[in-house]
Amino acid sequence: MAQAAATTADRRTVGSSLAGRIFNVTGIYGIAILFLALGALLQATGVIHRFLTPENMLNIVNAATMVGIVAAGMAFVTYSGNFADMSVPTTMGFTGYICIALLRFGFVPAIVGAVVVALLIGLLNGFAVGKLKANPIIWTLAVNYMTMGIIRLVWVNKQIYPDMQQGVGTGTVALFDDIYRYRLFGTIGLPIVILALMVAAGQFVLTKTSFGARLKLIGSSLRAAKFTGIHVERLVATAFVLSAFAAAIAGLAVTSLTRVGAWYNGTGYDFMAVTVVVIGGVTLAGGRGSILGVLGGALIIGILNNITTLLGIGTFSQNMIRGAIFIIVVGINAKSLRSLGRDDA
Repeated sequence: MAQAAATTADRRTVGSSLAGRIFNVTGIYGIAILFLALGALLQATGVIHRFLTPENMLNIVNAATMVGIVAAGMAFVTYSGNFADMSVPTTMGFTGYICIALLRFGFVPAIVGAVVVALLIGLLNGFAVGKLKANPIIWTLAVNYMTMGIIRLVWVNKQIYPDMQQGVGTGTVALFDDIYRYRLFGTIGLPIVILALMVAAGQFVLTKTSFGARLKLIGSSLRAAKFTGIHVERLVATAFVLSAFAAAIAGLAVTSLTRVGAWYNGTGYDFMAVTVVVIGGVTLAGGRGSILGVLGGALIIGILNNITTLLGIGTFSQNMIRGAIFIIVVGINAKSLRSLGRDDA
């Protein structure tokens, strides 16, 4: 009788709706295509104009690039089961300040110095969360405010400009400007190339290396990871360092875009990146998701921002719409996974 019961149990299948099956086949990119279709429909009905143009499609990609770079790094923190790195905004702003301040020593030393400072912030976060077991949200928020205090103390709330720094030549300023403005083949911006490289490298690391496999186990079951002898503290620290590195790259690009070192250059990127990461399929519980999915989440943000801007919708209303759509997307994702028997809690 027990054998018969087991056979009966083995024959059971987990049901799923048509929408759920479609989502699991197309993934986050299916939703991105739906948003593109919405934009095309709005253009066809005359509500918006010039949506389906090569220039506007490139604008969408450019809009998704910065948050995509930040999210590609933060995804490692979320994947490890440590929710998010909330020190991203001031890490981005601090990186810009450091780079501009060091431009007098040359372009390469300025870039290296700025990135090293960001990596030290990531290492501090990783040590506190991984070794000292600090709460990742509370700790990184504290570091965010601490870094903000350093910026205000050193630069006394002043903005700094690369072309106004003593001893900085025009050639160095031009190189700094090219971080954001350089176009590969005259079309593709350097940040887009950087994002593509980061996504490819991040996807490879998560899926094809022992680091990715161990990080997955840490995010899925911290206790099991410790029992297998994995050096949890070291891997968690590495995840935060990768997040800080991505924030540094994005911070340099944003500072190059604005041509000014300012504390507010990274404002809002923490919550935007968390949203992209979650929408992209990396669960806050850790251990599930992919960098390719994160890229899809960034594209959705870019498309949504573009459509709402073409509609003439204000920033406050845009935030409301984005929040509602993000909740719906996350709900669809969770429901489709559960309907397939994969609890994503």
